Amino acid sequence: MSTFYPEKLSVEYMDGTMATEPVISRRYTLTHSDVTGELFLNIGIHYAWDKINPLRDEVLGEWKQCGGSLCFCVYLHVDQGEFKPSVSAKRNEIFRRELPLALTAIRYGDRFLFNRYPHLDQSHIIIQFMSAYPQFARQENWGTFQRISTIK
Repeated sequence: MSTFYPEKLSVEYMDGTMATEPVISRRYTLTHSDVTGELFLNIGIHYAWDKINPLRDEVLGEWKQCGGSLCFCVYLHVDQGEFKPSVSAKRNEIFRRELPLALTAIRYGDRFLFNRYPHLDQSHIIIQFMSAYPQFARQENWGTFQRISTIK
């Protein structure tokens, strides 16, 4: 896993979203620069589709009602069949390796929301690996934000 550097994270609130509102319908688009190592977090009621590059290496997330509690759902585009299985395997490996960093960046970038609603740290993180290949298409519970190594 790469190291998270808060000074390399830029956060932008969009669509009338504020630092602490709303929770439900709050969506996250996390992108990055391979050249500078910078991370860009857009928080809004819609995903920042205009920030997504053709490689589709972004991390998308949203808060959802899961039974009687909230969960944080993350969507990762491994492939839609456009890559050979070996390329999708590599993409899957990279997503898995870098996901703790991405979750840390999201948690840190939206720390004002977590400070206002501390129970969100106990919310389950559900990861949806989206792929045309069954060996990569899976849904996994990655624990809670409290268990993710974060900088608060």
